[in-house]
Amino acid sequence: MQSSQAPKSFNLREQVVRQVRSEIITGRKAPGSVYTVPGLATELGVSTTPVREALLELSRTGLVSPMRNRGFRVEQLSLQALDDLFTMRELVERFALETLARVGLKDPHPVRLLADAVAVAVEQGDVAGYIASDQAFHEALVSQAGNPLMTRLVMQLRDDMRLYGIDSEEGLQRQKASVQEHYQMIDLAIRQDVQQIGDLISRHILAWKPLFRSALAGAS
Repeated sequence: MQSSQAPKSFNLREQVVRQVRSEIITGRKAPGSVYTVPGLATELGVSTTPVREALLELSRTGLVSPMRNRGFRVEQLSLQALDDLFTMRELVERFALETLARVGLKDPHPVRLLADAVAVAVEQGDVAGYIASDQAFHEALVSQAGNPLMTRLVMQLRDDMRLYGIDSEEGLQRQKASVQEHYQMIDLAIRQDVQQIGDLISRHILAWKPLFRSALAGAS
């Protein structure tokens, strides 16, 4: 009985994590806002257990902070912290994809499926779906370089970002442009083109910086 319930609880927790994370990193939930476990559970129509687990998971990433007997407060991100994240993301992800290109992408099929999922999310205007599938694509791509520690670092830096303005008109256009760039990364990794894939991931990351920075400044 326990084994049949565990996947359901896990899936609910993941659904809550995905929704709350999307609200926070896109700026729909302002810094200083408070999530309560009972309130969020009622809003989502689920029990309090997966909500509490989801908020605790998000607190470990620094997106929210637990407040004794009050709930979880959405944390602020400074412009300097955002700049630092972009600096580190470009440095680490460029190294990761150049490493992948040196060894070559051995199994492109699962990564292409995830690139397809990103494309579908963009076509449907599903911002939360785009965020989730984009994360999954980059994790799957980097993981094929064969360095789990590097993969965890790349994903941690991505998790720390605030994607303010991603659902604006400019953000939607940038999402569309990123779709083709994903397929190009796959092809360059297969061809083992170290220089081109490094240049591409740098552009892929830094193209978002003016948008996020402007939107975050406006929200502060």
